[in-house]
Amino acid sequence: MLEIAVLIPCHNEEVAIPAVIRGFRSALPNARIYVYDNNSTDRTREAALAAGAVVRREDLQGKGQVVRRMFADIDADIYVLVDGDATYDPCDAPAMVRRLRDEQLDMVVGMRVSDELAAYRRGHRFGNGLLTALTGYIFGRTFTDILSGYRVFSRRFVKSYPAHATGFEVETELTVYALEQRMPVVEVPTRYVSRMQGSESKLSTWRDGWRILLTIIKLTKNGKPLAFFSAISAMCLALSVALAMPLFATYFETGLVPRFPTAILCAALVLLAGSLFVCGLILDTVTLGRREQRRLAYLSYPPLSDDKAVH
Repeated sequence: MLEIAVLIPCHNEEVAIPAVIRGFRSALPNARIYVYDNNSTDRTREAALAAGAVVRREDLQGKGQVVRRMFADIDADIYVLVDGDATYDPCDAPAMVRRLRDEQLDMVVGMRVSDELAAYRRGHRFGNGLLTALTGYIFGRTFTDILSGYRVFSRRFVKSYPAHATGFEVETELTVYALEQRMPVVEVPTRYVSRMQGSESKLSTWRDGWRILLTIIKLTKNGKPLAFFSAISAMCLALSVALAMPLFATYFETGLVPRFPTAILCAALVLLAGSLFVCGLILDTVTLGRREQRRLAYLSYPPLSDDKAVH
């Protein structure tokens, strides 16, 4: 039988965590439920222990830090990652797990579906849509909800994932990693509800949105350096041409170049554009080697076995 681990990162979720644990124990009775307490100042740890979860602690603050620790510490065949705020429906977990196993997938993402404005605020919807569109434009095939905190993973995904994110940008990093490695992944709708009364969100729309955007830019630089540096190179070259056009016009009329500082700036911009393009070419070769190493690390773990059942 396949071993399933439910991973729940938590920070100050005393109110909601018992309901989350009960829900997943009912939906996945044979799974082991792990709660990682991330420096909670309330009784999250005690509530999780009383509900029957395996409770551990991560002192480095941030959801990305907790996910990195969970993925490193826990061995299983299938991993269910979910937030501890009781906003996701545990009843969808068995179907997500079965689909991962039956279709030999590496990640199933729970796409949030909600009619409750308080559960999924317009600002968050807009930001999620914008970041999802940007990620799809840069990395190709993408999801409609890259920031979902409800996901099911294979062992080979979890153990080969190079975790760098520290905060809520971890979902973006997980998505981009799957897209870069061209893993078999799907997205399924899942019900999303409001937080329980007394439970407060730790997500800051502007701060975390900005961090997620910076993460996308960083992942673009690291994953597609030729495109990244070529774009900056093209901007430098375009600026140089725009500044040089009046100089050429004056030169053709008078045979003189009266604005030497501008001419020097144009020449410097052209040199910078060339240097950036060369950097992109070199780093693209390095990135190809790194991507091949990640692929080999991914393939070093066997796929889910067809002769094991999911319960």
